[in-house]
Amino acid sequence: MIAYLKGNIMTKSEEYIILEVQGIGYKVYMSKKSIDELDEEGQVKVYTYLKLREDDISLFGFSSNEELHMFELLISVGGIGAKSAIAILSNIKPSRFALAVITNDVNSLKKLPGIGAKTAQRIILELKDKIKTEEAIDVQNAKNMEEKVQNEEDTEELIQALQVLGYRRYEINKILSKVKATTLEDKIKEALQYLAK
Repeated sequence: MIAYLKGNIMTKSEEYIILEVQGIGYKVYMSKKSIDELDEEGQVKVYTYLKLREDDISLFGFSSNEELHMFELLISVGGIGAKSAIAILSNIKPSRFALAVITNDVNSLKKLPGIGAKTAQRIILELKDKIKTEEAIDVQNAKNMEEKVQNEEDTEELIQALQVLGYRRYEINKILSKVKATTLEDKIKEALQYLAK
């Protein structure tokens, strides 16, 4: 119904943002990761999912189509609601989640909020074939996917280190593609040079 919203952030909290679009303020629930990534200066684009029930109308937002798609897969699993899916996405990247599902990694899934052993097994059972089909994943390119996930996790480590030093996520995102160093220490030094400009 609403594919995305584009506007200015008026309020930012741990669980949602208020996005003003042409004079209307939309309350959009998002994962903490996505909220942190939003640029507070200028317009932002948020992909959305509208949840309609007799007693509840809620709007959920995502920083990418990949995250939105993973949310839709999660809520298709019995026993996982929209708020639970957002909590899960606050704690794991979509690519890492997909990898955990296709490699039967119950332990990684059990670390997520509200996910016990039975729910983790149900997620794997219900989503494994869907993810494999959509991502065209077989055993060979699962290894490539693992390397991609590792690179993402290294980048996340760099982002967290720079945030500790006082930089905001959107500032860091602007210079990430320029960083070419391989070790975390060198990446931090190189990133700081770009951020100081």
